[in-house]
Amino acid sequence: MKKLQAVYDQVVTRNPNEPEFHQAVLEVLESLEPVAEKHPEWLEAGIFDRIVEPERQVIFRVSWVDDAGKVHVNRGFRVQFSSAIGPYKGGLRLHPSVNLSVIKFLGFEQIFKNSLTGLPIGGGKGGSDFNPRGKSDGEIMRFCQSFMTELYRHIGPDTDVPAGDIGTGAREIGYMYGQYKRLSNAHTGVLTGKGLTWGGSLARTEATGYGLLYFMDEALKAKGKTFEGATVSISGSGNVAIFATEKAQQLGAKVVTLSDSDGYIHDPDGIDIEAVKQIKLVKRGRIKEYIDSHPNAAYTEGCSGIWSVPCDVALPCATQNEIDKASAELLVKNGCYALGEGANMPSTPEAVHVYLTNKIIYGPAKAANAGGVATSALEMSQNSMRYSWTFEEVDSKLKQIMIDIYDRASSAAAEYGDPDNLVMGANIAGFEKVATAMHQFGIAY
Repeated sequence: MKKLQAVYDQVVTRNPNEPEFHQAVLEVLESLEPVAEKHPEWLEAGIFDRIVEPERQVIFRVSWVDDAGKVHVNRGFRVQFSSAIGPYKGGLRLHPSVNLSVIKFLGFEQIFKNSLTGLPIGGGKGGSDFNPRGKSDGEIMRFCQSFMTELYRHIGPDTDVPAGDIGTGAREIGYMYGQYKRLSNAHTGVLTGKGLTWGGSLARTEATGYGLLYFMDEALKAKGKTFEGATVSISGSGNVAIFATEKAQQLGAKVVTLSDSDGYIHDPDGIDIEAVKQIKLVKRGRIKEYIDSHPNAAYTEGCSGIWSVPCDVALPCATQNEIDKASAELLVKNGCYALGEGANMPSTPEAVHVYLTNKIIYGPAKAANAGGVATSALEMSQNSMRYSWTFEEVDSKLKQIMIDIYDRASSAAAEYGDPDNLVMGANIAGFEKVATAMHQFGIAY
């Protein structure tokens, strides 16, 4: 980088010990160097300096009582990164790995992801280092109520609309919304991922996984390929992975792997998705239970080995930095020709370099997994209208949004001289819309 190196250096100096945030910012700024060349007026107006600094960061204490009467203290976060094109929008992650760096990286990515959808939503993210695993419903309810008791004063249907993320599903959203409603005395569209009987949208649960497949289907078609007959390796076993598996199978692919934080399964016959749904969505069990009823499948402790399973298409849907350089090289060696990111930043910079060097059809997270937030925005629209669309209507809108995201990223990459680089294309297309709004606002944000 030449023009934007100073911006990155300032980020590192100002935000020490935040490696995930540094990684996300560097990846974007490297792509934006030609934009800085083309738009010196944005440099002069400090657009690049401003977009890497959150508009607001909220950190708060969350005290809650377990079933034995013991008091616990967790830390809550909400980083409101950019409202240039709409209210802040982004999920709430509940996981022991959550810290300010993770939330800032996610919020920063969310700016460009949300911009790519074409919908009027800004970027933000939040969560807590609370671990819902192993907790009773009562403990989770008490945590969620305490969390929302502070968060509610910082959000609103036209200000900031959080959603679910890792560890935050329909149960947690329900508890949070109940507390928000109690405190605010208002029934609004302030959270998305709500239950269908109180403002939720059909297809929201499926949206990120389905959207990933719609995006990658477009990327494959552009290179004369399809999912029909392809062997697909997927990591994770939450909503994204489960519904990516479902849609991949509908498109004619054979999915052979899934994982959780303990290990991964490999079923050479193809994953039985209904069995996985029963284990993960109904019983809230562990993925290793799959082999109890599927004798041809194997379970392996630990997750990194999942990328040693030969596949045509890889879809990492678990967590950040799950694919390193060695895993990326192994995927290429074993014949993988396409990779789409269902998780946020699941590939290290070195892994991304391997993809681009080897001409892998690569769908970066901020483009490929935007289906979830896109459908959240559609839920916001339905809430505003006091109306509910059918599953087919929402799914149709989602599919078109993902096709449009591919077209925007592909067109921007071609315009800036690297037509196969969807990383650069997604970053540029997402940034230019936000930057234009910021420039027109003057020095306001």
